Amino acid sequence: MANEDQDILQMHNLHPAPGAKKDRIRVGRGEGSRGKTSGRGDKGTKKRYQVRPGFEGGQLPLYMRLPKLRGFKSPFKKEFQVVNIASLTELFPKGGEVTVESLVEKGAVRAGFPVKVLGDGEATTAFTLKGVKVSASAKAKIEAAGGSVSEA
Repeated sequence: MANEDQDILQMHNLHPAPGAKKDRIRVGRGEGSRGKTSGRGDKGTKKRYQVRPGFEGGQLPLYMRLPKLRGFKSPFKKEFQVVNIASLTELFPKGGEVTVESLVEKGAVRAGFPVKVLGDGEATTAFTLKGVKVSASAKAKIEAAGGSVSEA
């Protein structure tokens, strides 16, 4: 019976395997723990305390060396789509009424943007322009060909 009592696992006989329990390393607690600098290397600003991102050691940083944006852009500026008289004569060979909608249908301009007709080319037929801006030279050429302009 005595042999059987010794083979039974009992609470007071339990212990972890050798090497399983290790003390944690207490860094920076004197020369004996982890050395003089505790794994932080030698002297310098970055070792004493972290510097901000983009800091170049006192040299003028890149973001200050780059040129600055000058002026401003108006949020209310209107960008006109340009159509010349020469392209009007190609799109409307018989003349007739020209509106923004008809120009969009022909694929000359995109919908939703204002249109301006410029005077490059010759007006061979009479155009009736409605709802578009017209330059002074284009207006003169269209009226000389027998057309009319009504800006809306």
